[in-house]
Amino acid sequence: MFSNAVKICTINNFEIRVDPSWLIIAGLVTWSLSQGYFPDALPGRTGSVYLVMAVVAMLGLFASLLLHELAHSVVARRLGVPIKTITLFLFGGVAELEAEPKSARTEFWIAIAGPVMSAGLGVGFWTLSLIVAFGGAAAASVAVLSYLALVNIVLALFNLVPAFPLDGGRILRAYLWHRTGDALAATKAASRSGAFFGYLLMALGVLALFQGNVLAGIWYVLIGAFVLVAARSSYAMQRAQAAFEGTSVAALMCRTPVTVSPQVTLSELLHQVFLPRNISFAPVMEDGVLLGHIDRSVLSRIDQENWVTTRVGDVFVGLNDQVMIGPDVGIDALFETIRKTNRRKILVVQDHHLLGVITLSDLTRHLSLTPLSPSSGPRTS
Repeated sequence: MFSNAVKICTINNFEIRVDPSWLIIAGLVTWSLSQGYFPDALPGRTGSVYLVMAVVAMLGLFASLLLHELAHSVVARRLGVPIKTITLFLFGGVAELEAEPKSARTEFWIAIAGPVMSAGLGVGFWTLSLIVAFGGAAAASVAVLSYLALVNIVLALFNLVPAFPLDGGRILRAYLWHRTGDALAATKAASRSGAFFGYLLMALGVLALFQGNVLAGIWYVLIGAFVLVAARSSYAMQRAQAAFEGTSVAALMCRTPVTVSPQVTLSELLHQVFLPRNISFAPVMEDGVLLGHIDRSVLSRIDQENWVTTRVGDVFVGLNDQVMIGPDVGIDALFETIRKTNRRKILVVQDHHLLGVITLSDLTRHLSLTPLSPSSGPRTS
C-alpha cells in the first residue's frame, strides 16, 4: 500500500513506518502553528520561540497519531486479527490489517479503540496543562499542551463520524453487520456513508476556495477525495472476497498459456508473440522445462537496435517465489502476493511443472461475471 514508506522503529512487534507524504503534513502543521496559532494564542514572543513550540507540538501530534493506531493494533492482535505494520502518511495513520475481522463484535472493538485512545489523550493533555499552569510553568508549555489536548479531541470526534473507512464508519458497519448478519451488505451501506461524507468535504473545500481560503479549501478537497476513494475501494475489496470465497488459483488460471523458447530473439518475441496475441508476459520453456518468464518490461530495458541479436535466453527472469504460486492456493493469498510483489501476472507451478498462468485480468473478469445476491458474503451466527 505504501511502497515508499520508511521503517523508523519497532514497537511491541509492530513495524512503525513513515510515508514521505507525512513530511508534507508535518511541514504544514509546523508552519501554520508557528505563523498563526501560537502567535494568536500567546502574543509577544519571538519567531524562534513560536518555531520551537510548533516543532514540539508537531512531534506531539505525531506521537498522538501513533498511539491512536497502536490502540487499534493492540486490540486487533488480541482479538486474533494480525497486524504487523503501522504507517503514518499524509492523511494521518493506518494500521494495516492482514485479514478482515471475522465478526461484527471484533470489528467494533478494533474500531472504537482508536477514538477512545485519542479522547483519553485529549483529557490527559488538558489535565496536564492545568497542572502545569497551576504550578507556574512557562506559558509556552501550557499553550503546547492545550493545543495537543484540543487536537486529540478533534481527532477522536472526526474519526467517530459514521463514514467508512473512518472509525465511525467501521462502527456503523459493525452495527449493521450485527443486525443483519451480512458483512457485505453492511460494508456497502457504510461505504455509501463514506462516499457521501467525501463529497461533502469536497464541496466544503470548493466553497472555501471561492471564499479565498485556499489552503483550507485544498485540504478539504484532498481529504474528501481520499475518503471517497477509500470508501469505494473498501467495498470493492469486500465484494471481491465474497466473490472469491472458496475459490482456488487452479479454478481461474489459464491452463494453456503462450510460452516461448529461450532461442527466440527479442524482435521475434515482440512481433510474432506479444503483438499478435495481445499479451505482454510469457513463461520461458525449453524441452518441457520451465526456466522463468519474460515480459515487456525486460524489452524496455534493452536498446531497440539490439533486439534482433538478443535472445530471450540472454535476458529472461529466472524462477523465484515472487512470480510463482501453487494451484491449490486461495485467491486471498494470491491477492496478497500481488499486493506485496506488485506483479499482475503469476506462474502457477507444482513440483517444478508449469500448470498455467493467472493474471489480475483473470480475477477482475471473474469478479465482473459473478453476480452477488444481497445476502452474499460472510455472515455471523
